[in-house]
Amino acid sequence: MPDSATGNARAQRTPTLSTVLRCCAAVAATPARLVRPRPADTELLARLVAHPAPAAANTVRLTVLAQATMSAPTTIVAEGARSLREIRMTMSAFLIEHPRARFLVDPALCSGVHRRVLPELPFPIPLLVAPDKPVLGLSDALAARDIPADSIDFVIPTHLHWDHVSGLLELPSSVSIRLPAVEYAWAMGGPHAPIGVARGPLRARTFDTFELDGPPVLTFPRSMDLFGDGSVVLVDLAGHTPGSIGVLLAVDDGSRVLLAGDAVWNKLQVELIREKAPMPGNLFDADRDATFETIHRLHALPDGIELIAGHDYAAVTARAAKK
Repeated sequence: MPDSATGNARAQRTPTLSTVLRCCAAVAATPARLVRPRPADTELLARLVAHPAPAAANTVRLTVLAQATMSAPTTIVAEGARSLREIRMTMSAFLIEHPRARFLVDPALCSGVHRRVLPELPFPIPLLVAPDKPVLGLSDALAARDIPADSIDFVIPTHLHWDHVSGLLELPSSVSIRLPAVEYAWAMGGPHAPIGVARGPLRARTFDTFELDGPPVLTFPRSMDLFGDGSVVLVDLAGHTPGSIGVLLAVDDGSRVLLAGDAVWNKLQVELIREKAPMPGNLFDADRDATFETIHRLHALPDGIELIAGHDYAAVTARAAKK
């Protein structure tokens, strides 16, 4: 018998029938879009203005905590891309060390995630999103770098999908979650969790919500300077989820890195200005139009910004190789 917490979490998942019907509709819509992908919005591109990033009075150390891999067909990750190969994908957390705090962006996976978290998702979603085994749990990933879990001050998820927060199960309950209020309301407010959200890792947690009420930064309309020193700036990447954010870092190697979460799954989408195909995009993008607009904003980024999408194996691995 499941314990009460697990049973409650499963009761709150999206009903299976509606999920299966959505999957069928997404599959049916996909073939046409592989042949004729959604065209770029040239008028939007012409309107976009790149504002300067804040001057950074401090820098941060960025460490990649790679935890798992999987793969997906290129042509569904970047709708209509002319390729028969699969794209390798990663699930990773990012450790940020600032003079005033040590925190994680996207505490991705716990050990045993296939057993502990994926059953919260409605059928057939676990079959679509499960990472390959083995998975390196967050506590083990931190321990491999001699980082005690209780030294983490807080976490900032780029959004609240299961694969960006499951590692919370291996962090002390005192570690708070900082995120936009709209993201919290979307993920936690209704009787059923949105597809892709597992509420179990989020229970019994302190949420420190905020609004992105700062000025435009780069090509993004809203921002928040986390420490007021330009080293960690949160930017609006809404679309994939209502409160999706990017984390713009001034890294101690002199680079500017944008951790973009799932605004895109791979840099190829940015280069081609392509959204995901209807399967899986219609399941996992909360607002397809807003997601596509955000892809345009990423495409229009100025030179010198290192873009790292959370599942982009090549980009994440390249950053991990930098010492």
